Amino acid sequence: MDAENKEFNRRKFAENKFVNAENRPYIYRIIAENKMARYIHQQKNWPDFTWDHELLLPVLSALRYKQGRLKGYMEVLGFNQRNESTLVTLTQDVLKSSEIEGEVLNPEQVRSSIARKLGLDVAGLVPADRHVDGVVEMMLDATQNYHKPLSQERLFGWHAALFPNGRSGMFKIKVAAWRDHEKGPMQVVSGAMGKERVHYEAPDAGRLAKEMKVFLKWFNSSATTDLVLKSAIAHFWFVSIHPFDDGNGRIARAIADMVLAKADADKQRFYSMSAQIRLQRKAYYEVLEKNQRGQLDISTWLLWYMNCLDKALNASDVVVKRVLTKSKFWDEHAARAINERQRLMINKLFDGFEGKLNSSKWAKIAKCSADTALRDIQDLIKKKILLKEEAGGRSTTYVLRVMGK
Repeated sequence: MDAENKEFNRRKFAENKFVNAENRPYIYRIIAENKMARYIHQQKNWPDFTWDHELLLPVLSALRYKQGRLKGYMEVLGFNQRNESTLVTLTQDVLKSSEIEGEVLNPEQVRSSIARKLGLDVAGLVPADRHVDGVVEMMLDATQNYHKPLSQERLFGWHAALFPNGRSGMFKIKVAAWRDHEKGPMQVVSGAMGKERVHYEAPDAGRLAKEMKVFLKWFNSSATTDLVLKSAIAHFWFVSIHPFDDGNGRIARAIADMVLAKADADKQRFYSMSAQIRLQRKAYYEVLEKNQRGQLDISTWLLWYMNCLDKALNASDVVVKRVLTKSKFWDEHAARAINERQRLMINKLFDGFEGKLNSSKWAKIAKCSADTALRDIQDLIKKKILLKEEAGGRSTTYVLRVMGK
């Protein structure tokens, strides 16, 4: 290993030295040593996965029923309400998929980028940087063009969109191409330097062209595998091949979302798998490791994935309720005198304001003076739109009365 690659490995660990099982338990590290291990891709019949049909069928049937019920419910909503639900869901998908990998994106930039690319008429949009636009482009291509074949060229485009400057953090990586032998085998590890634990080692780089050819042929086939199962299998299979220097998890989740969109036969998204996986991140990595170190029976992964999807579908009720409440609010206040600053801040509160709202945050976001912010707030309190929370003095914060606080 040359000095640059050694420095790459050292810095990757330095950047993540505070990461633990409660945060981001597994980080990617490329090392020169090739420690022999028995991983799933070394099994004789790889990748002929098997599973327990009797175990999974009841769960799958319940999921399919719940998906159909949600889709039917969304179809009776108005056009604007469906668009708003899709915007909220896709924003969560992009944000949470990145958070799973330890990367925090700007929520306003993500929301604005999605709205622009979908042509949605949304107030208060902000400019998005090139990186955010790239992540959004990948997710939208997956979910809006779910009917198109997945190809090597398309995957390379997604990878280039994730890393527009050809770097992961400070370090140059191989972009829009499969990883190579230059930095040695690809391993998933955790722990401090000198005390690393190897969780998984991906197939050798020399196998990638063949591995991905098999994967893409299966993915694009018209096999009778249920699409929910196919989504779970595709996620597991791709992330187990680990074909890129970086970004494999995000691309695996985009592929899974692509199949779920096809299962729903709908470009509009009303539930977020990535948001739910983010909540169960520790278990997510644990079940991946268990199956990647196991035999070709991936029943435990499929069951975990479907249970996660079930929770994501349940969580969609919260999104829909918020959208409906917001729509009803503006219908009821259509004739009220609400200025643009107030409108901006009310919408931000409906859309999921980070932390607590106080007058200084209002002034900063609305780009006005502290006195103007306080007048705006007091006016909305008089109109019974905002409610002052109990804590007073310098810590005075405000919430929307309609949100039931």
